[in-house]
Amino acid sequence: MMFKKATHTKFIDMALELGGKDPAYARHDCDLEKTVENLVDGSFFNSGQSCCGIERIYVDEKIYNNFLELFVSKTYNYKLGNPLQKETNLGPVVKLSAADFIIKQMSNAVKKGAKTMIDENKFSFPKEHKNYLVPQVLTNVNHDMNFMTEETFGPCVGIMKVKDENEAIKLMNDSPYGLTASIWTKDLEIAEKVGNQVQTGTFYMNRCDYLDPALSWTGVKETGKGCSLSEIAYEKLTSPKSFHLRKEQ
Repeated sequence: MMFKKATHTKFIDMALELGGKDPAYARHDCDLEKTVENLVDGSFFNSGQSCCGIERIYVDEKIYNNFLELFVSKTYNYKLGNPLQKETNLGPVVKLSAADFIIKQMSNAVKKGAKTMIDENKFSFPKEHKNYLVPQVLTNVNHDMNFMTEETFGPCVGIMKVKDENEAIKLMNDSPYGLTASIWTKDLEIAEKVGNQVQTGTFYMNRCDYLDPALSWTGVKETGKGCSLSEIAYEKLTSPKSFHLRKEQ
């Protein structure tokens, strides 16, 4: 009888970060100026090409109109163009296929009733290069649109009115991803309450699109598995060894 020689099998572990659709909730008691300033940057930094960039914003109905007006105003402060020029603070997306995907996702939302708030004619950029995208804000959005639930990874954001934090929590969780989420409020107790109910790896209060090497970087649901950063990730990458020593009497 012939036996096959046993082969040595290696077990390879891994950590995966597979996507995100990171939400923000602007509560009625937030510092409006600072909240908008940070969320505009969180939405359009690196042309929206950040794994933890803001892709959808839920705003309390009490401050919605003022929030939206200020957000649109600050979006026009961006200078879209060649990233090698000093005055540019918004460059192209990484490739043409990415631009096509972003445009298609926004166009589908508009067909379902979404409204674009930014006038592209107010931006001067090399239009012959199709991967230059004007930063766009969509309103009148809902979760029947993929634009509000599936990753976009581009310089665009949807802004939606909500009644309170309960509605915000429900909508923030209505996505297959769970990387980061943020709340903008002066109430620490409310922030902790909301954070415990939002399905996400990292939860921020009055901050977004940021990581701290001391904190684990991880996601839930279809965002991935495992983590990086922090002592937790370091332990994950090392192999423990135990010594059980008994001295003879």
